[in-house]
Amino acid sequence: MAVVVSAPGKVLITGAYLVLERPNAGLVLSTSARFFAIVKPLYELPATESWLWSWADIKVLSPQLQKETSYKLCLRDFSLQKVSSDTGNTFVEQSVQAAVSAGKIIIGDDHDKKDAFQKLLLRGLEITILGSNDFYSYRRQIEAACLPLVAKSLASLPQFSLITSNQPDAGNLDKSSWVPEVAKTGLGSSAAMTTAVVGATLVYLGIVKLPHNSGDVMNLEEMKSTLDIVHALSQTAHCAAQGKVGSGFDISAAVYGSQRYVRFSPTVISAAQEHHRASALQASGSYTLSAEAIKILLDEDWDCERQDYSLPSSLFLILGEPGFGGSHTPSMVGAVQKWRKKEAESADIIWKKLSFANIGVEEGFRDLKDLSLKHKDDYEDVLEDCRSEAVDQGLIRESDIRGKIVLALLKTRQAFEEVRCLLREMGEAAGVPIEPPSQRALLDETMNIRGVLFAGVPGAGGFDAVFAVVIGASTRDIVEKEWCSRGVMTLCVKEDPRGVQIEDSDPRDVVSLPLNSLTLN
Repeated sequence: MAVVVSAPGKVLITGAYLVLERPNAGLVLSTSARFFAIVKPLYELPATESWLWSWADIKVLSPQLQKETSYKLCLRDFSLQKVSSDTGNTFVEQSVQAAVSAGKIIIGDDHDKKDAFQKLLLRGLEITILGSNDFYSYRRQIEAACLPLVAKSLASLPQFSLITSNQPDAGNLDKSSWVPEVAKTGLGSSAAMTTAVVGATLVYLGIVKLPHNSGDVMNLEEMKSTLDIVHALSQTAHCAAQGKVGSGFDISAAVYGSQRYVRFSPTVISAAQEHHRASALQASGSYTLSAEAIKILLDEDWDCERQDYSLPSSLFLILGEPGFGGSHTPSMVGAVQKWRKKEAESADIIWKKLSFANIGVEEGFRDLKDLSLKHKDDYEDVLEDCRSEAVDQGLIRESDIRGKIVLALLKTRQAFEEVRCLLREMGEAAGVPIEPPSQRALLDETMNIRGVLFAGVPGAGGFDAVFAVVIGASTRDIVEKEWCSRGVMTLCVKEDPRGVQIEDSDPRDVVSLPLNSLTLN
């Protein structure tokens, strides 16, 4: 029987670059865009020859890339050896190795569980990877079909459409150096994929249970324990595939959902690497952690801080893809870190100001959420007014609840404007296009639309995407129309606070709705 697990993409609203260092926080929203991992047996019965040679067959299917990769999994140390000629997928490889190694450790000496675990492995694993269309750019297909650059056009494409590659920009070499090979929208595809594969492999092998998309209630203690295992292994696999220890906010969002996040200490992972030198650096720049190192990481105190988080009532997220092909985030982050070391004094000034501005956005959202809960009717009335009037001091008629709501809106907007300003200053100093001129012009125009609280570039910025937080679902249509006129493709994605979960069935079995029946509000 197949197991289907999905994990969400993310949008980092605040905390860009600063979230790399404790104790700076980032506000990260999980989204309706999801990666799916479908795990099922490769053979009906255990392969006799696998038992003799102590290996198992694994096949990874990536229909959107038209790829099929075959591996041999060593049943002694759970290392993978690629036996097909294609390039493979490092994130999937590290995810499978981490999950299977952890499975053996968690089972321990339970004979029946060990036997069932072994038999499942000997039947082989077939793993299919699918990513929602929102993770990638389908502008070419939509333009070729003479459809408008709106979310309904994107929704009309077949689910899990083939992925396109970026074309080299011979006329703009500076920009080309920041553009990745595959055209993406910056929603954290590698983190969502890693989490889905780890989760699906663990569930298939009978190691853990996960929350179900139907909303079935799990014991809170059991759910926390399970999610913590998936988190530790996904962070480990993702760092191994990247060859470095990142902040981990994208994995944390993929596992737990929307949150306020403070990263874990890098020593959590590096200590395991140092403890077991067999975690040798591979030619690709990534490393494979041994079973001993995986055990250490499962037992480690992951000291990241998480607080459940979602946008205040009646505020909505909208994302757009400007059509520049995306950005290579590791290159941008590396350039900023290099600048910070070289120009430490001036960089620290910007760093501290940006931290203060990020806190201002957090406080503004917190005030709005409190006011929406305590004064629901006044809150909704004020937000309705703000859809037709500018969000400014003119709406503050007296020092009452309505005035406090407007002040909270203004505080949030002004704090985010300061965030944008400081990120531009950082980008110019580091020589990195965090908010390049084309994006700045688009965002300024978006900020001028009635009903838009603020707009920005998510995460590390660059050419990936733009986002806006708008007041009321109807404002989405107004923003979408403006973006379409400027050549920006609105994505279908919405905020969805859920993290990793089990799905009822293969998502390809879901029948797509005709274009004229789709609603996105």
